[in-house]
Amino acid sequence: MRYRYMSDSHCHTDCSFDGHDSAMMLCDSAVRQGLYSLTVTDHCECQDYRTKGYRKAVLQSYFEARKAAAAFRGKLHVRAGVELGQPLQDQAAAEEVLSMCSFDFILASLHNVAGQPDFYDLDYTKCDIDQLLHQYFSQMLEMVKWGRFDSLAHMTYPWRYACSGEHPIRLTYAPYQAEIDAILQELIRQGKSLEVNTSGLRQAIGTTLPDQPILERYHELGGKRITLGSDAHRWGDIGSGIEDGMHLLEKIGFTHFAVYTAHKPAMLPIS
Repeated sequence: MRYRYMSDSHCHTDCSFDGHDSAMMLCDSAVRQGLYSLTVTDHCECQDYRTKGYRKAVLQSYFEARKAAAAFRGKLHVRAGVELGQPLQDQAAAEEVLSMCSFDFILASLHNVAGQPDFYDLDYTKCDIDQLLHQYFSQMLEMVKWGRFDSLAHMTYPWRYACSGEHPIRLTYAPYQAEIDAILQELIRQGKSLEVNTSGLRQAIGTTLPDQPILERYHELGGKRITLGSDAHRWGDIGSGIEDGMHLLEKIGFTHFAVYTAHKPAMLPIS
């Protein structure tokens, strides 16, 4: 392993609706790979919090992460987190989740524009993707200004699906650069982290989310806080792409990345 402190700060257990394996299995995989830390971040889609039983799922995930932390003490640093999806689409639900458990780490994510399906489920032949992306970044900026989180997850999430599949769309960042800059500047102003999500490296898009141009812009604007996450939904993907993500950060000029405990970032050296 090239990097001493390789850490995965975004993964899903079977407490997530789309997860497959237990926290113990994910931690075992992390130990076998020699990871330094693993943060469990199961889903909570806030707009569906009251209708799809997320309260129970979030509590179960928290308890399973804490049990795994005790079981793997001395072998792996295990942290308990949550991926808080669309918090402003039901802010009361988001606040309830934040008050329920003593989380180490909160990922904020935006999987859909308000009133629209998840970008995973969109029919890209029947939607105005340009309009949707302007709405997406506008709503993301409002979420970042809300600020009740530690790191912004997969900033370019729509690219994962719009640029692949049966009808791939060629997208550039240029039409959205002002919105992207505003989000990055707000993250920096608040001292929040930007996630390098490595799931795209094992998917058709073939890049991190966000990828090099946005990471370079974040660095140019003065951004320093970065987290890395595989977004694994099964034990076999734990740590996937993290080494490549760290190499990319090093190439851009970042020297440290963050791992959170009780919402406090430990800035660990990349090399």
